[in-house]
Amino acid sequence: MELTYMELREQICDICHKMWQLGWVAANDGNVSVKLPDGTFLATPTGMSKSFITPEKLVHIDQNGQVLDALAGLKPSSEIKMHLRCYKERTDVGAVLHAHPPVATGYAVANKPLDEYSMIETVIALGSIPVTPYGTPSTYEVPDRIAPYLGEHDALLLQNHGALTVGADLITAYYRMETLELFAKISLNAYLLGGAKEISRENIDRLISMREGYQVTGRHPGYRKYGK
Repeated sequence: MELTYMELREQICDICHKMWQLGWVAANDGNVSVKLPDGTFLATPTGMSKSFITPEKLVHIDQNGQVLDALAGLKPSSEIKMHLRCYKERTDVGAVLHAHPPVATGYAVANKPLDEYSMIETVIALGSIPVTPYGTPSTYEVPDRIAPYLGEHDALLLQNHGALTVGADLITAYYRMETLELFAKISLNAYLLGGAKEISRENIDRLISMREGYQVTGRHPGYRKYGK
């Protein structure tokens, strides 16, 4: 069932609060945006903790990032450029979520892609998760760096920065961030126990083929491994 305009605003705030409670963001970190039916967007404001965001504080912007409606003094994050590039590259994307989940961000800081095909759920949902080249936040460097990866990936690690997920809707983008962070935790634990044991190529192909039956939306890189 399609959400009303106010229900969508409330959903964005709920996701923001969950991000903060899970420790994926601190202070003013992170940002969320959602595409509206008319091609405009709702986005979280800059300079505000995700724990403090309420529906009326969200910013309504156009496809160029210009403010259409907002409370006095509020404007979108300067990282909205990254969000808008996701929508431009992928017409199937309806929501973008950027956060700093600690373990996944650890991989981004170490410049280590999550490219092991070792956990069934992650193989089906995301496949390999690459680290995109470094870009200075708030500049067009970041959208330019992520663009080549968006054609095959719904989750990205941003070098020395954090993580980005996209989805057909906000809940899907949020679930992908959850999946990414959990996989990062499991991958790290496996490393401490001697290293992950990958699933066989035959079974990886079988798992990827199950996406259609599970009605998984978005993109998948297939059995492509980065950094190896």
